[in-house]
Amino acid sequence: MSISPPPPGWFKAPTGGERTWVGIALLWCLLMFLMMPYWHFRGKQNSTGEAYRVAPADFAARVERFVESNKVAEDPQSKKPIVEPAPGGDAYLQARMWDWYPVLRLKKGQEYRLHISSLDLQHGFSLQPMNMNFQVLPGYDHVLTITPTRTGDYRVVCNEFCGIGHHTMVGKIEVRD
Repeated sequence: MSISPPPPGWFKAPTGGERTWVGIALLWCLLMFLMMPYWHFRGKQNSTGEAYRVAPADFAARVERFVESNKVAEDPQSKKPIVEPAPGGDAYLQARMWDWYPVLRLKKGQEYRLHISSLDLQHGFSLQPMNMNFQVLPGYDHVLTITPTRTGDYRVVCNEFCGIGHHTMVGKIEVRD
């Protein structure tokens, strides 16, 4: 059987309520399109755009040097090092199949430059329960300037499917006074 064109007169222009809903959908699309620049520049929902090319092995070496010089304890549950960078300094967080490394301990009200990169695949950095989401790519050192405003333990969840162990990829950031 071949594909045949529809019979003449098959298309009927929208009328009544259908026309109203098409108009509402079009207006909503236009509004959302116009809001994108606002969210980008005034909504403070996007990163600073600071990113550098880096070989994954070089980033891993930087993370290890950071851990060696800033380790203060070991997390009893995950057995990962807890590191406490100097306020105003650089903090490093590394994503790899199926792990966030190390555990960061930050001070409330202090600004940090958080360097994030992946060693293997694309991962998603989602800070819970905050509404902070960021894509983490291998080969790039993404720098986020953050200032914790509340104390507590925050979970870092991978929100980009990264393989069979994706559901276990949970890290931790501790914020203390």
